[in-house]
This record gives sequence, structure tokens and C-alpha cells, in this order.
Amino acid sequence: MTVISSTTRHMPDAVKRSVRSTWGVFGQATRTARALPTFLIVGAQRCGTTSLFKALVQHPQVAGPVLRKGVHYFDTAYGRGAGWYRGHFPTRAATRARGGRPRIEVGESSPYYLFHPLAAERIARDLPGVKVIVLLRDPVERAYSAHSHERARGFETAAFERALDLEEERLAGEEARLRADPGARSHAHQHHGYLARGRYALQLLRLEEHLGRDRMHVMESEDFFATPEPVFAEVERFLGIPHADGIRFDRHNARPRADMSEALRRRLTDYFARADEQLAAWWGRTPSWRA
Repeated sequence: MTVISSTTRHMPDAVKRSVRSTWGVFGQATRTARALPTFLIVGAQRCGTTSLFKALVQHPQVAGPVLRKGVHYFDTAYGRGAGWYRGHFPTRAATRARGGRPRIEVGESSPYYLFHPLAAERIARDLPGVKVIVLLRDPVERAYSAHSHERARGFETAAFERALDLEEERLAGEEARLRADPGARSHAHQHHGYLARGRYALQLLRLEEHLGRDRMHVMESEDFFATPEPVFAEVERFLGIPHADGIRFDRHNARPRADMSEALRRRLTDYFARADEQLAAWWGRTPSWRA
């Protein structure tokens, strides 16, 4: 479980910051004794990654970061170093197999990992053998949800259609800049990729190139929310952990928004047609939103 995040949930913000700051200092002071992840939820953004992570950390054989679900090390904080990353996780003593108890699987969920151009190779280099979970969603709905999310967080000011029109200009050259300068960050690339993040096949191919297909588990968020128990059982099998009863499945981080116009929906459905064909070819199955 994520100990600090669960115990501070109902605390005032100032108290939360104090507790997390204190824990952060302690975690860094003891980082050499801490475990590294055995699995990552890498994306996609607004596809149910938080809901899956919160279900997983209820499992008695799974633990997450002590402070929060996502550390964002392999995308925006890589310059802080592996020791800093290790300081976010439980100790190796707490996670190793002992007394007949199997090893505790350690994971985190940072949905920008899937889209960041350097994250896959960094993950492969620093976490050999790690398993990655990818959730996908109808890219039309994902884009609209992402826009609402970024507006609510203050990272977007344009209306949805205007943001779509601006995307090509905003993202022009940003991926190349991130590749050329490993210490660079791009606000536009992280927060304004409404269309680009929905072209899933390109991102999955990059993951496969660096990690291999057998270390990837790809699932649809539509399936997870419709029938969570059997979908979660597949995740358990992928991680090599036994089935756990009593897992609560909730929707987290959902945001209310107005209905999308049918004209805009048709425009976006047409836009993603080629990308969805590429996804189906890679995956060997037609995604549900195209079935």
C-alpha cells in the first residue's frame, strides 16, 4: 500500500505538506536500503491508471511508493538520479520473501512515461526485468478528458477545439528537443498532446523496442471499468501474484464535462482511424471502440 498517501488523505493541505516533507527527508536518508519497482503503470494518461493503481495496492502482495502513486522519475525528474528514485519506495527488508510469504511486488504509476520519448529506454536501462502495464481508451474520449483535466489543473486556457487546432504548433520540435537534451522539460509536450497521446501504436512500438513484448501488459480501460474482476485477474497473472479477494474497484479522478458535439466527435473519430488501424495491427485485435 502507499502508507503516507492513505493516512494523509483527510488531513489539511498544510499538514499533508509537512508530513510528506518529513517523510521525504527520511526516505532520502535511507534510500540505499530501499527497493526498486518490479512493475510500472506507464499510461496512457486519463485511461484509468489511478483507478488501477489504487486497486493494486489493496493487494497484500503489492506495495507502491510511500508518498504518492507516481514518482515521474523516468520523464521529468531523471536528472535527480537513481538514489533519489529509490528513496520513494519501501525498504527491501519489508518487501523480500520471508516466513513463507512471497516477495512483495513494488510499483508506481506515472502516465507520462508512455508518451515521453526517452522514458522507455531509461526504464529498460535502470530497471532490467521490470514489467509494464498500459491502459488504453477510446482516443477521442481520452483527448476530451485530458483537456478537461489540464484545464482544471490550470495547465490549459484554450477551449477544446481551439486547443486541438493549436496542438501541432505547440508540439512542433518538442520531442526532438527532449531527445537532444535529456535534462529538458516541455510544458506543451506534457500537457497539450491531446491528439498525439492517442496515437498509441507508436508509443507501444517504442516500449516494445526497449523492453520486449513479453514484459508488456496492454488493456482497455473500458473493459476494466465494465468488468473489473476478470480484467484485474489478468493483471494479477501478469505480475505473478495470487488472486486476492475483497479488492474494491472505484473510479478515481473522473471529472464532469459537457457532452462533445457530434460533429467534433466525427472529426476526431476520423482523425484517429489510421492510428487505430496501426494499433489493431500491433495488438492483434480490434480495439473495442472500433469494433
